[in-house]
Amino acid sequence: MDYSSFYLLFSFLVTLIYGSTIFNHHKSRLPPGPYPLPIIGTLLKLSDKPHRSLATLSQRYGPLMSLKLGSITTIVVSSPKMAKEFFQTHDQSFSGRSVPMSAQVMNHSKHSLVFLPAGDKWRRLRRITKEYLFSAQCVDRSENLRKEKVQELLQHVTQCCKNNKAVNIGEVAFTTVTNMISNLFFSRDFSQYNATLSQEYRDIITRISEVNGKPNLVDFFPLLKPLDPQGLTREATIFVNKLYDLFDKIVFIRLQKRGSSSTSDGVSSAENDFLDALLSIYLKDDTQLSKKDINHLFIDLFAAGTDTTSTTLEWAMAELIHNPQKIKTARLELAKHMQNENRNIEEHDISRLPYLQAIIKETLRLHPPVPFFVPHESLCDVEVQGFIVPKKAQILCNLWAIGQDPNVWSDAEKFMPERFLDVKIDYRGQDFKFTPFGIGRRMCPGLNIAHRILHIILGSLILKFDWKLEGNIRVEDLDMSEKFGITLPRNEPLLAVPIKP
Repeated sequence: MDYSSFYLLFSFLVTLIYGSTIFNHHKSRLPPGPYPLPIIGTLLKLSDKPHRSLATLSQRYGPLMSLKLGSITTIVVSSPKMAKEFFQTHDQSFSGRSVPMSAQVMNHSKHSLVFLPAGDKWRRLRRITKEYLFSAQCVDRSENLRKEKVQELLQHVTQCCKNNKAVNIGEVAFTTVTNMISNLFFSRDFSQYNATLSQEYRDIITRISEVNGKPNLVDFFPLLKPLDPQGLTREATIFVNKLYDLFDKIVFIRLQKRGSSSTSDGVSSAENDFLDALLSIYLKDDTQLSKKDINHLFIDLFAAGTDTTSTTLEWAMAELIHNPQKIKTARLELAKHMQNENRNIEEHDISRLPYLQAIIKETLRLHPPVPFFVPHESLCDVEVQGFIVPKKAQILCNLWAIGQDPNVWSDAEKFMPERFLDVKIDYRGQDFKFTPFGIGRRMCPGLNIAHRILHIILGSLILKFDWKLEGNIRVEDLDMSEKFGITLPRNEPLLAVPIKP
């Protein structure tokens, strides 16, 4: 449903909703914000790109702003100072989750590492993922797997180069990242280059991201939940079900395999992957980790890991092609460091490639993997800067706005990797003007593995190939606009022809 239809339907439905309630800013000491209309509040202030419209509003009302989105009080944070105040100083008070209806399908939010409250179950899932997946030792052990998948990517691009065929950068990045993750989890590929099945799997992930990114009347007016007027809950149910069924079958087959090949302890297996570790915990004590927990954990990890990483890689390549001098500088750095032109970039090279690191950082600044943190929720009334953030308020941190703020970044709209050279700005949650992976206890647990994947894939594509746009489009004519979603995908896919340098 497009946005014009959304608002037509909205206008009709508000006549059926409960009577008007006026939201009084002064009485409740809420942060400043646009004055709400009856019933709909400030919903009409949002556009089809909320990250941009909220950034514009924050220029008028300040970096701490309140909105009334239907019946939901929403607090918008748009500066490094406010981000530190909310997610470090008051991290515990704002550690709740505002759960959209699309995340409640199949009771996903009750098992989800992303949406669970920061209680015992959330801490248990977090500990398990860290111990068996994201620890430094685990990431080191899986290096050869990533190296193998990068080599497969280079073989595919080399074939496209020989055939003078354009590469869909987003699709090949998605396939590569997906197979890195699926082999880490299940010891098998989920995707293939130029395969219909791969496209179907990517479509599921993309549609889940799109549904979660659309404004849903049910989130603003919970009384509409039984009606699901836009059909978004039904759509989310379809695609989450498909993903759940896929993982459930894999888990079922692995359990059968373990049963037929088990030793006296009943839990041995030929595989040594993340699923194997999870099943060992499950078979030992299913009160600590249920089969549903396992399936929903995989939904979180795949949805969070594949789309965000491949979108970032596509944006990085688009910015480099759009700025030819930058890609030349990057290739010179790589060639100088590698010396042997036949050698592939490896993970131990990353720390000695400052310009490549700067490219990744600058891409994450301009195009954060998610434009907003996953919405937080206040667990109690909290005073911030003399204002009251009420209990159960939804907290949005506009990362895109912070990355575009001219008071924070010079020439904020320009792609300038050089701004990250010779400065100690990192994305590990301590520099509050640059937090693409989050802050505090809700920080992305997969940062370390994402860091390695982004650098080795991008570095390989730069080192091994020159690139020209399909159809000999001039680089200055390349569409650099985005669509809104949970991620900020490109408005048009990046199609580029690889050339041997």
